[in-house]
Amino acid sequence: MKYITKTIWVLSLISLFTDMASEMLYPVLPMYLQSLGFSIVLIGVFEGFAEALTGLSKGYFGKWSDNIGKRVPFVQAGYGLSGIARPLMVLFANPFWVFLMRSFDRLGKGIRTAARDALISDESTEGNKAKVFGFHRSLDTLGAVLGPGIALIYLHYYPGDYKNLFLIAFIPGLLAILSSGLIKESKQNHFVNNHEKIKLSGFFDFWKNSSSNYKNLVIGLLGFSLINSSDVFLLLKAKEFGVNDSYVIGLFMFYNLIYAFFSFPLGVLADKIGLKIIFLLGLFIFALSYFGMAFFSGNNLLIFLFFIYGIYAAATEGIGKAWISNLTTRSQMATALGTFTSLQSIATLISSSAAGLIWYSFGADALFIYTGIGTCLVICYFAWWVPAA
Repeated sequence: MKYITKTIWVLSLISLFTDMASEMLYPVLPMYLQSLGFSIVLIGVFEGFAEALTGLSKGYFGKWSDNIGKRVPFVQAGYGLSGIARPLMVLFANPFWVFLMRSFDRLGKGIRTAARDALISDESTEGNKAKVFGFHRSLDTLGAVLGPGIALIYLHYYPGDYKNLFLIAFIPGLLAILSSGLIKESKQNHFVNNHEKIKLSGFFDFWKNSSSNYKNLVIGLLGFSLINSSDVFLLLKAKEFGVNDSYVIGLFMFYNLIYAFFSFPLGVLADKIGLKIIFLLGLFIFALSYFGMAFFSGNNLLIFLFFIYGIYAAATEGIGKAWISNLTTRSQMATALGTFTSLQSIATLISSSAAGLIWYSFGADALFIYTGIGTCLVICYFAWWVPAA
């Protein structure tokens, strides 16, 4: 695999370590916040602000990365900030302190994401981009399998010991920080630096001047994001099948394992037969899994639906970013990717809020049918309006 360069390996391992630390804490964070006196409403506001901060900062720091012609400082600063802030959440049992550290953790993700994805694109070519992004997603998602697994084992023996679990999560976070020191700037970065002042809304200016192909693709991706709500609703629906909490967490780990396993081979296939074909296949599988959740029941079917849901993620997440990068010049790569991920974060926040209202007003099945039908409309849009990559 000559196209998997040293930089791609290092970035993928850093993502594995970071996701391991992050996902180790994700299942227990709400319980820890409740132990500090956070209400359910406050937890929702807390997480909503953190995700909004992540989304908006991706576009800002992506534009900054392009303007100075560098990727590595943003990658190192982003992983460093998250790696340090995460364990510091338990330094003081104070809601404001936890809120501040959680915000720094998510800001770290906003700083690094666009520059990291641009660096991955810099290390690949149009002919192997999907497989390179797929390889990175495979190791990244493997961390989302290992992290919750470690948390489950630890809390089985030490129930309620959240503080030490946060400290344990510092170990993979530290490995990510140390590994980031091995990253070097791509030799392909020959674009001229631009020292114009960076505005918080600068990525919207990029959108206005971007190509029609980029706009058509991103509109389709955002349309899907507006109906693709948080995976939390999928897990809540699984609970309605009558399974216990451990089974639900196990399903989430199983989904991530399938996602990790199939990301690279589907990336290889996409480079051979076309990114659009595999992406549309992923959307079709997504619709199938949501219709299945609405119309059928049974534990065996539940496992199958989470299996194909993992394949959907593998067929869309990395390939979507590879597709965007193929429509963008190297000098604007981080801005293009950051603009999309910023707008995607806003769309996801809207979709999850709407999903909660639909579930509350009409029931879970209505939400899953609505999402399935909406996905079919998005498939039609991609088939007719978005050119093949």
